[in-house]
Amino acid sequence: MTSYIVGIDLGTSNTVVAYAAAGDDRIQLLPIDQLVGPGEVAARALLPSARYHPAAGELAGKELRGPWPAAAQGDDTPAVIGSLARELGARVPGRLVASAKSWLSHAGVDRTAAILPWGAGDDVAKVSPVVASASYLAHVCAAWNARFPAAPLEHQDIVLTVPASFDEGARALTVEAARLALLPRLRLLEEPQAAFHDWLFRHRDGLDAELGHSRLVLVCDVGGGTTDLTLIRVETGTEDGAPRLTRIGVGDHLMLGGDNMDLALAHLVEQRLGSADARLSAARFSQLVQRCRVAKEQLLAADAPERVTVTLLGSGAKLVGAARSVELGRDEVEGLVVDGFLPLEDANEMPRRHRRVRPALPRRSGDQPPPRRLPAAPRRGRARGARQRRPGRRRPAGTRHRAAQRRRVPCRGAGRPTRANPWALARRPPARAAQRRTRCRRRPRRGRLRAGARRH
Repeated sequence: MTSYIVGIDLGTSNTVVAYAAAGDDRIQLLPIDQLVGPGEVAARALLPSARYHPAAGELAGKELRGPWPAAAQGDDTPAVIGSLARELGARVPGRLVASAKSWLSHAGVDRTAAILPWGAGDDVAKVSPVVASASYLAHVCAAWNARFPAAPLEHQDIVLTVPASFDEGARALTVEAARLALLPRLRLLEEPQAAFHDWLFRHRDGLDAELGHSRLVLVCDVGGGTTDLTLIRVETGTEDGAPRLTRIGVGDHLMLGGDNMDLALAHLVEQRLGSADARLSAARFSQLVQRCRVAKEQLLAADAPERVTVTLLGSGAKLVGAARSVELGRDEVEGLVVDGFLPLEDANEMPRRHRRVRPALPRRSGDQPPPRRLPAAPRRGRARGARQRRPGRRRPAGTRHRAAQRRRVPCRGAGRPTRANPWALARRPPARAAQRRTRCRRRPRRGRLRAGARRH
Protein backbone atom coordinates (compact mmCIF):
# COMPACT_ATOMS: atom_id res chain seq x y z
CA MET A 1 0.00 0.00 0.00
CA THR A 2 1.33 3.43 -0.95
CA SER A 3 1.91 6.04 1.71
CA TYR A 4 1.76 9.18 -0.48
CA ILE A 5 0.13 10.49 -3.63
CA VAL A 6 2.77 12.41 -5.59
CA GLY A 7 2.17 14.80 -8.46
CA ILE A 8 5.07 15.79 -10.73
CA ASP A 9 4.86 18.71 -13.12
CA LEU A 10 7.69 18.14 -15.58
CA GLY A 11 7.64 21.62 -17.08
CA THR A 12 9.57 23.18 -19.91
CA SER A 13 11.16 25.77 -17.61
CA ASN A 14 10.78 24.30 -14.10
CA THR A 15 9.86 21.04 -12.43
CA VAL A 16 7.64 21.03 -9.34
CA VAL A 17 6.64 18.17 -7.04
CA ALA A 18 3.58 18.18 -4.75
CA TYR A 19 2.48 15.39 -2.45
CA ALA A 20 -0.12 14.47 0.12
CA ALA A 21 -0.31 11.60 2.57
CA ALA A 22 -2.90 8.93 1.81
CA GLY A 23 -6.22 10.01 3.29
CA ASP A 24 -5.02 13.55 4.08
CA ASP A 25 -6.21 16.73 2.32
CA ARG A 26 -3.11 18.75 3.08
CA ILE A 27 -1.03 19.27 -0.06
CA GLN A 28 2.62 20.18 0.32
CA LEU A 29 5.44 21.09 -2.04
CA LEU A 30 8.60 19.05 -1.99
CA PRO A 31 11.77 21.10 -1.36
CA ILE A 32 14.22 19.82 -3.96
CA ASP A 33 17.90 19.84 -3.02
CA GLN A 34 20.10 21.16 -5.84
CA LEU A 35 23.32 23.00 -6.53
CA VAL A 36 22.81 26.77 -6.31
CA GLY A 37 26.53 27.57 -6.48
CA PRO A 38 29.82 25.73 -6.92
CA GLY A 39 29.78 23.23 -4.05
CA GLU A 40 26.73 24.92 -2.44
CA VAL A 41 23.52 22.89 -2.00
CA ALA A 42 20.13 24.37 -1.08
CA ALA A 43 16.53 23.20 -1.15
CA ARG A 44 14.23 25.07 -3.56
CA ALA A 45 10.58 24.57 -4.42
CA LEU A 46 11.39 24.87 -8.14
CA LEU A 47 13.91 22.73 -9.98
CA PRO A 48 14.90 24.48 -13.21
CA SER A 49 14.53 22.01 -16.08
CA ALA A 50 18.04 22.66 -17.31
CA ARG A 51 21.31 20.79 -17.35
CA TYR A 52 24.80 22.15 -18.00
CA HIS A 53 27.63 20.13 -19.53
CA PRO A 54 30.88 21.57 -18.15
CA ALA A 55 34.13 21.45 -20.05
CA ALA A 56 37.02 19.35 -18.84
CA GLY A 57 38.61 21.11 -15.88
CA GLU A 58 36.02 23.89 -15.79
CA LEU A 59 34.71 22.89 -12.35
CA ALA A 60 36.51 20.95 -9.67
CA GLY A 61 35.12 17.66 -8.40
CA LYS A 62 34.05 19.08 -5.06
CA GLU A 63 32.23 21.94 -6.80
CA LEU A 64 30.12 19.44 -8.75
CA ARG A 65 29.38 17.31 -5.72
CA GLY A 66 25.64 17.33 -5.07
CA PRO A 67 23.56 16.05 -2.19
CA TRP A 68 23.80 12.49 -3.53
CA PRO A 69 26.18 10.49 -5.76
CA ALA A 70 26.31 11.40 -9.43
CA ALA A 71 25.24 7.87 -10.40
CA ALA A 72 21.68 8.78 -9.35
CA GLN A 73 21.28 11.41 -12.09
CA GLY A 74 19.96 8.94 -14.66
CA ASP A 75 22.84 8.91 -17.21
CA ASP A 76 26.62 8.75 -17.33
CA THR A 77 27.21 12.20 -18.86
CA PRO A 78 28.65 14.56 -16.21
CA ALA A 79 26.19 17.42 -15.86
CA VAL A 80 24.91 20.02 -13.45
CA ILE A 81 21.14 20.08 -12.99
CA GLY A 82 19.03 22.84 -11.51
CA SER A 83 19.68 26.44 -10.53
CA LEU A 84 23.46 26.33 -10.99
CA ALA A 85 23.02 24.82 -14.46
CA ARG A 86 20.84 27.73 -15.58
CA GLU A 87 23.27 30.25 -14.09
CA LEU A 88 26.29 28.69 -15.79
CA GLY A 89 24.39 28.45 -19.07
CA ALA A 90 23.83 32.21 -19.02
CA ARG A 91 27.59 32.74 -18.69
CA VAL A 92 29.08 30.14 -21.04
CA PRO A 93 27.46 29.64 -24.45
CA GLY A 94 26.78 26.30 -26.11
CA ARG A 95 26.71 24.03 -23.06
CA LEU A 96 23.18 24.38 -21.67
CA VAL A 97 20.37 21.92 -22.34
CA ALA A 98 17.04 23.73 -22.00
CA SER A 99 13.42 23.21 -23.13
CA ALA A 100 13.84 19.46 -23.49
CA LYS A 101 10.08 19.07 -23.09
CA SER A 102 9.47 21.09 -26.25
CA TRP A 103 11.83 18.81 -28.14
CA LEU A 104 9.77 15.77 -27.11
CA SER A 105 6.92 17.03 -29.30
CA HIS A 106 9.09 18.22 -32.22
CA ALA A 107 8.48 15.77 -35.06
CA GLY A 108 11.17 17.36 -37.23
CA VAL A 109 14.05 15.69 -35.36
CA ASP A 110 14.93 12.30 -33.97
CA ARG A 111 13.89 12.76 -30.35
CA THR A 112 15.85 9.71 -29.21
CA ALA A 113 19.13 10.93 -30.76
CA ALA A 114 21.78 12.91 -28.90
CA ILE A 115 21.08 16.41 -30.29
CA LEU A 116 21.15 18.63 -27.19
CA PRO A 117 22.61 21.17 -26.59
CA TRP A 118 21.34 22.18 -30.01
CA GLY A 119 24.02 23.73 -32.18
CA ALA A 120 26.87 22.92 -29.78
CA GLY A 121 30.33 22.03 -30.99
CA ASP A 122 31.79 18.56 -31.32
CA ASP A 123 33.71 18.98 -28.06
CA VAL A 124 30.46 19.21 -26.05
CA ALA A 125 28.79 16.02 -24.84
CA LYS A 126 25.22 15.70 -26.12
CA VAL A 127 22.12 13.87 -24.90
CA SER A 128 18.70 13.20 -26.36
CA PRO A 129 15.53 14.99 -25.23
CA VAL A 130 14.37 11.74 -23.65
CA VAL A 131 17.57 11.35 -21.63
CA ALA A 132 17.47 15.01 -20.57
CA SER A 133 13.89 14.62 -19.32
CA ALA A 134 14.86 11.41 -17.57
CA SER A 135 17.70 13.20 -15.76
CA TYR A 136 15.25 15.73 -14.26
CA LEU A 137 12.95 12.94 -13.09
CA ALA A 138 15.93 11.03 -11.69
CA HIS A 139 16.99 14.14 -9.76
CA VAL A 140 13.47 14.45 -8.33
CA CYS A 141 13.49 10.76 -7.40
CA ALA A 142 16.83 11.10 -5.62
CA ALA A 143 15.62 14.20 -3.75
CA TRP A 144 12.47 12.39 -2.61
CA ASN A 145 14.32 9.26 -1.50
CA ALA A 146 16.80 11.37 0.45
CA ARG A 147 13.94 13.06 2.32
CA PHE A 148 11.69 9.97 2.69
CA PRO A 149 14.02 6.96 2.82
CA ALA A 150 11.28 4.74 4.28
CA ALA A 151 8.90 5.48 1.39
CA PRO A 152 10.79 5.33 -1.94
CA LEU A 153 9.24 7.30 -4.75
CA GLU A 154 9.02 4.33 -7.09
CA HIS A 155 6.60 2.67 -4.63
CA GLN A 156 4.21 5.64 -4.39
CA ASP A 157 1.15 6.59 -6.44
CA ILE A 158 2.65 8.98 -9.03
CA VAL A 159 0.77 11.31 -11.38
CA LEU A 160 2.84 12.96 -14.13
CA THR A 161 1.36 15.87 -16.07
CA VAL A 162 1.73 16.31 -19.84
CA PRO A 163 0.35 18.93 -22.23
CA ALA A 164 -3.13 18.16 -23.51
CA SER A 165 -1.93 18.65 -27.08
CA PHE A 166 0.80 16.01 -26.79
CA ASP A 167 0.35 13.30 -29.41
CA GLU A 168 0.75 9.62 -28.69
CA GLY A 169 4.41 9.69 -29.67
CA ALA A 170 5.28 12.49 -27.24
CA ARG A 171 3.34 10.76 -24.46
CA ALA A 172 5.16 7.49 -25.11
CA LEU A 173 8.51 9.29 -24.96
CA THR A 174 7.51 10.86 -21.64
CA VAL A 175 6.72 7.42 -20.25
CA GLU A 176 10.06 6.16 -21.58
CA ALA A 177 11.86 9.00 -19.79
CA ALA A 178 10.13 8.02 -16.54
CA ARG A 179 11.17 4.40 -17.07
CA LEU A 180 14.80 5.48 -17.52
CA ALA A 181 14.49 7.36 -14.22
CA LEU A 182 13.39 4.08 -12.53
CA LEU A 183 9.75 5.21 -12.26
CA PRO A 184 7.94 2.51 -14.24
CA ARG A 185 4.52 2.94 -12.61
CA LEU A 186 2.72 6.24 -13.06
CA ARG A 187 -0.35 7.85 -14.57
CA LEU A 188 -0.41 10.66 -17.10
CA LEU A 189 -2.73 13.61 -16.51
CA GLU A 190 -3.25 16.48 -18.92
CA GLU A 191 -2.04 19.79 -17.51
CA PRO A 192 -5.26 21.81 -18.06
CA GLN A 193 -7.22 19.11 -16.28
CA ALA A 194 -4.74 19.15 -13.42
CA ALA A 195 -5.13 22.93 -13.13
CA PHE A 196 -8.92 22.59 -13.15
CA HIS A 197 -8.77 19.86 -10.50
CA ASP A 198 -6.77 22.23 -8.31
CA TRP A 199 -9.42 24.93 -8.82
CA LEU A 200 -12.17 22.47 -7.93
CA PHE A 201 -10.32 21.50 -4.76
CA ARG A 202 -9.90 25.11 -3.68
CA HIS A 203 -13.61 25.87 -4.29
CA ARG A 204 -15.01 22.56 -3.08
CA ASP A 205 -17.17 24.16 -0.37
CA GLY A 206 -19.04 26.53 -2.73
CA LEU A 207 -18.78 24.66 -6.00
CA ASP A 208 -22.51 24.86 -6.80
CA ALA A 209 -22.47 28.64 -6.49
CA GLU A 210 -19.31 28.97 -8.55
CA LEU A 211 -20.53 26.81 -11.46
CA GLY A 212 -24.28 27.34 -11.10
CA HIS A 213 -24.54 29.82 -13.98
CA SER A 214 -21.80 28.35 -16.16
CA ARG A 215 -22.29 25.93 -19.02
CA LEU A 216 -18.78 25.93 -20.43
CA VAL A 217 -15.37 26.36 -18.79
CA LEU A 218 -12.32 27.23 -20.86
CA VAL A 219 -8.97 26.39 -19.26
CA CYS A 220 -6.00 28.28 -20.73
CA ASP A 221 -2.59 26.99 -19.67
CA VAL A 222 0.26 29.21 -20.91
CA GLY A 223 3.48 27.39 -20.02
CA GLY A 224 7.11 27.72 -20.82
CA GLY A 225 6.98 26.00 -24.21
CA THR A 226 3.33 25.31 -25.07
CA THR A 227 -0.11 26.83 -24.70
CA ASP A 228 -2.94 24.40 -23.90
CA LEU A 229 -6.65 25.06 -24.33
CA THR A 230 -9.26 22.70 -22.89
CA LEU A 231 -13.04 23.14 -23.05
CA ILE A 232 -15.13 21.54 -20.29
CA ARG A 233 -18.93 21.22 -20.30
CA VAL A 234 -20.82 21.79 -17.04
CA GLU A 235 -24.11 19.96 -16.46
CA THR A 236 -26.22 20.84 -13.44
CA GLY A 237 -29.37 19.24 -12.01
CA THR A 238 -27.90 15.78 -11.54
CA GLU A 239 -29.31 13.26 -9.07
CA ASP A 240 -26.58 13.74 -6.48
CA GLY A 241 -26.73 17.54 -6.83
CA ALA A 242 -23.08 17.93 -7.87
CA PRO A 243 -22.35 19.38 -11.31
CA ARG A 244 -21.21 16.92 -13.95
CA LEU A 245 -18.01 17.94 -15.77
CA THR A 246 -17.07 16.55 -19.19
CA ARG A 247 -14.12 17.50 -21.35
CA ILE A 248 -15.41 18.12 -24.86
CA GLY A 249 -12.53 19.81 -26.65
CA VAL A 250 -8.75 20.21 -26.76
CA GLY A 251 -6.87 22.89 -28.70
CA ASP A 252 -4.24 22.28 -31.32
CA HIS A 253 -0.60 21.84 -30.38
CA LEU A 254 0.64 25.42 -29.95
CA MET A 255 4.38 25.69 -29.36
CA LEU A 256 3.95 29.13 -27.86
CA GLY A 257 4.98 30.08 -24.35
CA GLY A 258 7.65 31.70 -22.24
CA ASP A 259 10.43 30.45 -24.52
CA ASN A 260 8.97 32.46 -27.40
CA MET A 261 8.87 35.58 -25.24
CA ASP A 262 12.54 35.11 -24.38
CA LEU A 263 13.35 34.63 -28.07
CA ALA A 264 11.49 37.82 -29.00
CA LEU A 265 13.49 39.79 -26.44
CA ALA A 266 16.73 38.15 -27.62
CA HIS A 267 16.06 39.17 -31.23
CA LEU A 268 15.35 42.73 -30.07
CA VAL A 269 18.59 42.89 -28.09
CA GLU A 270 20.54 41.31 -30.95
CA GLN A 271 19.49 44.15 -33.24
CA ARG A 272 20.55 46.76 -30.69
CA LEU A 273 23.94 45.20 -30.08
CA GLY A 274 25.15 46.47 -33.43
CA SER A 275 27.69 43.70 -33.91
CA ALA A 276 29.93 43.51 -36.91
CA ASP A 277 28.49 40.10 -37.76
CA ALA A 278 25.00 39.96 -39.16
CA ARG A 279 23.91 37.30 -36.68
CA LEU A 280 25.22 35.77 -33.50
CA SER A 281 26.32 32.17 -33.48
CA ALA A 282 23.98 29.54 -32.13
CA ALA A 283 25.92 29.21 -28.87
CA ARG A 284 26.10 32.95 -28.20
CA PHE A 285 22.47 33.47 -29.16
CA SER A 286 21.48 30.76 -26.67
CA GLN A 287 23.47 32.63 -24.04
CA LEU A 288 21.65 35.84 -24.98
CA VAL A 289 18.28 34.09 -24.62
CA GLN A 290 19.11 33.06 -21.05
CA ARG A 291 20.15 36.59 -20.13
CA CYS A 292 16.96 37.99 -21.64
CA ARG A 293 14.95 35.50 -19.58
CA VAL A 294 16.56 36.81 -16.38
CA ALA A 295 15.86 40.40 -17.46
CA LYS A 296 12.24 39.54 -18.25
CA GLU A 297 11.67 37.97 -14.84
CA GLN A 298 13.19 41.00 -13.12
CA LEU A 299 11.20 43.57 -15.09
CA LEU A 300 7.88 41.74 -14.68
CA ALA A 301 8.26 41.14 -10.93
CA ALA A 302 6.17 42.93 -8.30
CA ASP A 303 9.04 45.20 -7.24
CA ALA A 304 10.48 45.59 -10.74
CA PRO A 305 13.08 48.26 -11.50
CA GLU A 306 12.63 50.75 -14.31
CA ARG A 307 15.52 49.41 -16.43
CA VAL A 308 17.77 46.34 -16.54
CA THR A 309 21.08 45.94 -18.34
CA VAL A 310 21.61 42.85 -20.52
CA THR A 311 25.31 42.06 -21.01
CA LEU A 312 26.64 39.64 -23.61
CA LEU A 313 30.15 38.48 -22.88
CA GLY A 314 32.79 38.05 -25.56
CA SER A 315 34.38 34.79 -26.59
CA GLY A 316 37.88 33.39 -26.30
CA ALA A 317 40.57 35.75 -25.07
CA LYS A 318 38.20 38.73 -25.37
CA LEU A 319 35.77 37.41 -22.78
CA VAL A 320 35.49 40.70 -20.88
CA GLY A 321 36.97 43.20 -23.31
CA ALA A 322 34.50 42.37 -26.08
CA ALA A 323 31.45 42.38 -23.79
CA ARG A 324 28.52 44.51 -24.97
CA SER A 325 25.52 45.75 -23.01
CA VAL A 326 21.99 46.85 -23.88
CA GLU A 327 19.38 48.33 -21.56
CA LEU A 328 15.79 47.11 -21.50
CA GLY A 329 12.99 49.18 -19.98
CA ARG A 330 10.02 47.85 -18.11
CA ASP A 331 7.53 49.55 -20.43
CA GLU A 332 8.98 48.09 -23.62
CA VAL A 333 9.18 44.59 -22.13
CA GLU A 334 5.56 44.79 -21.03
CA GLY A 335 4.59 46.02 -24.48
CA LEU A 336 6.46 43.23 -26.24
CA VAL A 337 5.68 40.35 -23.90
CA VAL A 338 2.30 41.16 -22.37
CA ASP A 339 0.64 43.20 -25.12
CA GLY A 340 2.37 41.33 -27.92
CA PHE A 341 1.62 37.76 -26.79
CA LEU A 342 -1.48 38.32 -24.62
CA PRO A 343 -3.29 41.32 -26.13
CA LEU A 344 -6.67 42.51 -24.82
CA GLU A 345 -9.50 41.72 -27.22
CA ASP A 346 -13.23 42.27 -27.23
CA ALA A 347 -15.36 39.41 -25.91
CA ASN A 348 -17.12 39.11 -29.29
CA GLU A 349 -13.89 39.10 -31.32
CA MET A 350 -13.62 36.02 -33.54
CA PRO A 351 -10.29 34.21 -34.00
CA ARG A 352 -8.35 34.98 -37.16
CA ARG A 353 -7.23 31.99 -39.13
CA HIS A 354 -3.70 31.89 -40.46
CA ARG A 355 -1.88 29.46 -42.68
CA ARG A 356 -0.26 26.71 -40.64
CA VAL A 357 3.50 26.86 -40.59
CA ARG A 358 5.64 23.91 -39.62
CA PRO A 359 7.79 24.85 -36.63
CA ALA A 360 11.34 25.51 -37.75
CA LEU A 361 14.42 24.27 -35.99
CA PRO A 362 16.35 26.70 -33.79
CA ARG A 363 19.46 28.45 -35.02
CA ARG A 364 22.55 26.33 -35.46
CA SER A 365 26.19 27.27 -35.83
CA GLY A 366 27.10 28.17 -39.38
CA ASP A 367 23.52 28.86 -40.49
CA GLN A 368 23.30 31.22 -43.45
CA PRO A 369 20.26 32.88 -45.01
CA PRO A 370 18.81 30.93 -47.96
CA PRO A 371 20.27 31.96 -51.34
CA ARG A 372 18.16 33.74 -53.91
CA ARG A 373 16.52 31.43 -56.40
CA LEU A 374 17.98 31.90 -59.87
CA PRO A 375 15.83 31.60 -63.02
CA ALA A 376 15.75 28.16 -64.51
CA ALA A 377 18.06 27.52 -67.44
CA PRO A 378 16.49 26.51 -70.78
CA ARG A 379 16.13 22.80 -71.26
CA ARG A 380 18.59 21.14 -73.58
CA GLY A 381 18.37 18.11 -75.77
CA ARG A 382 15.12 19.05 -77.55
CA ALA A 383 14.32 17.76 -81.02
CA ARG A 384 15.85 19.64 -83.92
CA GLY A 385 13.64 22.43 -85.08
CA ALA A 386 11.73 22.68 -81.80
CA ARG A 387 10.49 26.07 -80.66
CA GLN A 388 12.73 27.53 -77.95
CA ARG A 389 10.99 29.78 -75.44
CA ARG A 390 12.64 32.10 -72.99
CA PRO A 391 13.20 30.71 -69.45
CA GLY A 392 10.28 31.09 -67.10
CA ARG A 393 7.63 31.49 -69.87
CA ARG A 394 5.38 28.48 -70.20
CA ARG A 395 2.10 28.03 -71.93
CA PRO A 396 -0.66 28.30 -69.29
CA ALA A 397 -2.68 25.22 -68.53
CA GLY A 398 -5.78 25.02 -70.73
CA THR A 399 -4.35 26.80 -73.80
CA ARG A 400 -3.98 25.11 -77.17
CA HIS A 401 -1.32 24.91 -79.82
CA ARG A 402 -1.44 27.39 -82.71
CA ALA A 403 -2.23 24.67 -85.19
CA ALA A 404 -5.12 23.56 -82.98
CA GLN A 405 -6.36 27.16 -82.81
CA ARG A 406 -6.48 27.37 -86.61
CA ARG A 407 -8.42 24.12 -86.77
CA ARG A 408 -10.70 25.25 -83.92
CA VAL A 409 -10.38 21.91 -82.15
CA PRO A 410 -8.99 21.09 -78.68
CA CYS A 411 -5.33 20.20 -78.61
CA ARG A 412 -4.20 16.63 -78.55
CA GLY A 413 -4.30 14.89 -75.19
CA ALA A 414 -6.79 17.36 -73.72
CA GLY A 415 -9.85 16.52 -71.70
CA ARG A 416 -13.44 16.93 -72.77
CA PRO A 417 -14.43 20.55 -73.55
CA THR A 418 -17.06 22.20 -71.39
CA ARG A 419 -20.41 23.42 -72.69
CA ALA A 420 -19.80 27.01 -71.68
CA ASN A 421 -16.53 27.17 -73.58
CA PRO A 422 -16.05 24.33 -76.08
CA TRP A 423 -12.44 25.32 -76.68
CA ALA A 424 -11.36 25.33 -73.03
CA LEU A 425 -9.74 22.29 -71.46
CA ALA A 426 -11.51 20.49 -68.66
CA ARG A 427 -8.22 19.33 -67.20
CA ARG A 428 -4.52 19.89 -67.70
CA PRO A 429 -3.16 17.71 -70.51
CA PRO A 430 -0.66 15.00 -69.64
CA ALA A 431 3.00 15.90 -69.56
CA ARG A 432 3.88 13.68 -72.53
CA ALA A 433 1.21 15.21 -74.71
CA ALA A 434 2.38 18.71 -73.72
CA GLN A 435 5.94 17.85 -74.71
CA ARG A 436 4.78 16.51 -78.09
CA ARG A 437 2.91 19.72 -78.78
CA THR A 438 5.92 21.92 -78.02
CA ARG A 439 8.12 19.86 -80.34
CA CYS A 440 6.20 20.63 -83.50
CA ARG A 441 8.12 21.37 -86.68
CA ARG A 442 8.58 24.83 -88.06
CA ARG A 443 6.61 25.84 -91.12
CA PRO A 444 8.82 25.64 -94.23
CA ARG A 445 9.89 28.86 -95.81
CA ARG A 446 8.61 29.84 -99.23
CA GLY A 447 10.75 28.68 -102.08
CA ARG A 448 11.94 25.54 -100.30
CA LEU A 449 10.64 22.03 -100.63
CA ARG A 450 9.77 19.63 -97.90
CA ALA A 451 11.70 16.38 -97.77
CA GLY A 452 10.36 13.98 -100.38
CA ALA A 453 8.19 16.56 -102.20
CA ARG A 454 8.30 17.07 -105.97
CA ARG A 455 8.40 20.35 -107.88
CA HIS A 456 5.58 20.71 -110.39
